[in-house]
Amino acid sequence: MAGPKAVDFEDFLPTMADKLGGEGFIGELCNGFQLLMDSDKGVITFESLKRNSALLGLQGLRDDELLSMLREGDVDGDGALNQMEFCVLMLRLSPDLMEDSQLWLEEALQHELMNDA
Repeated sequence: MAGPKAVDFEDFLPTMADKLGGEGFIGELCNGFQLLMDSDKGVITFESLKRNSALLGLQGLRDDELLSMLREGDVDGDGALNQMEFCVLMLRLSPDLMEDSQLWLEEALQHELMNDA
């Protein structure tokens, strides 16, 4: 008898977005960021990603795969992911959400601006 089919993390993003709406979905992405970030630095580093990746079911990833994830999302080139870079990366990794990514990005930016005000 075959075991259960493995489901990629990204498969859950469209469902989460539908159920939570824009603001709720962005809030959950922010919670994911908080779980993975280095609390002293306020960003996701390689070390914090490696240490905390099991919390999101990513414990099977090799070091080179974790580094590749960081590089792919690291827009400013500092070797780490800030909250915005993490949220954008999560959207980019989900093909089903790519169509709506502009809307999510605008909502994330509004959310960020409201928190800074």
